[in-house]
Amino acid sequence: MDPDKVRQQGLFPAMRRATRSHRRPASQRLVFPPRSRHTTGLRPAAGFRQRLPETSYSEGFGAPEIWHEPVGRPEVEFVVEAPGEGYLHPVTTQEVAERIAQLPQRFRSKLEIVQFSRMTRKRALFPCYGMQWGTAVYLYPIEATLVEHYVRPPRPEQLIEARMYGGQWQPAARGWNLVWTADSIRDFYLNNVLIHEIGHTVDDRNGGFVDRERFANWFAIEYGYRASRGRR
Repeated sequence: MDPDKVRQQGLFPAMRRATRSHRRPASQRLVFPPRSRHTTGLRPAAGFRQRLPETSYSEGFGAPEIWHEPVGRPEVEFVVEAPGEGYLHPVTTQEVAERIAQLPQRFRSKLEIVQFSRMTRKRALFPCYGMQWGTAVYLYPIEATLVEHYVRPPRPEQLIEARMYGGQWQPAARGWNLVWTADSIRDFYLNNVLIHEIGHTVDDRNGGFVDRERFANWFAIEYGYRASRGRR
């Protein structure tokens, strides 16, 4: 949909309330420290699994992604963009489709699009693993090396989550590294990121930021982590 037409029709406020992003870990505050020769190549202090509440957007809100109009698609459609130089998509459309098919039907009815988005210069500075907007879920690429670089050490909950899916936090000469393998990052995306964002599409009870995040976190553990380990 043309952004100008969307603004004229006054649709942006409704879209804002449906936007959720799955931030990569590094620290609690949303801070962009000055770039220098000592921090070049490191992630700035980004929000740990943080979603931007709808009140954080100004009237001059710019769409975070391509808006996919809900049309009642009978099956999930995929949109795939090139990941960008130095990045890769850690999962395939077939793997995502198969994982979605494992969910109970009642949790799939509101999901229409899964988009594999590209990494841009701006996103590289403040990266996401995934985002939900309306009836679409967006999955973002990861470094081709499968090593993420951060300026601050992880908090205990970050260590625990990474360990759950096989990721390892390691101190480095400059900052900290979050190291994945091909299998562990696939597990993390399929059974955490993807399921978390789908959780937002099915949550029609909670309106507040904190409550929606609490539900999505629970949904990812119950129908992602535990279900994938045969613990349900």
